[in-house]
Amino acid sequence: MLLDPELEMDPWTEAYLYAAARADLVRREILPRLENGRVVLCERFLDSSLAYQGAGRGLGAAEVRELNAWAVGEVAPDLTFYLRLSPRERARRARESGATLDRLEKVGDDFMRRVERGFEEIARLEPDRVKVLDATLPPEELAEAVRRTLVRSSTANEKLWRL
Repeated sequence: MLLDPELEMDPWTEAYLYAAARADLVRREILPRLENGRVVLCERFLDSSLAYQGAGRGLGAAEVRELNAWAVGEVAPDLTFYLRLSPRERARRARESGATLDRLEKVGDDFMRRVERGFEEIARLEPDRVKVLDATLPPEELAEAVRRTLVRSSTANEKLWRL
């Protein structure tokens, strides 16, 4: 529903739905694994909402952070990998994939620029937690960069040994 290109919704409705989905994911999947000492990797988490809804939709990072605090409590990532890709390369990849744009992608370039600025601001404010990677690297090199960062991270390294 959140990505349906035909559906329109208020930005706050979107933010609440993402927070609700995240709350469910945290309670059903993430917390049980963390409680068992496992490492959990997610494709997207709070930083995505801060960038997309906070910056992109103009709801404000502090407001979106507060909403998500109600949803997931203290659960937060130890590390975030921000895969930086230029707007030109993103557009090229979208054209070449031939995939239909989803509801967020359909909003347009101005929205995506605000989202990118949101991610850049998060990375600037939290450089120890947010690792910026070049998304133009081949997938194997990108995966290796993630692995190296995880091994170097004392927090992640501690958890990796418990797997």
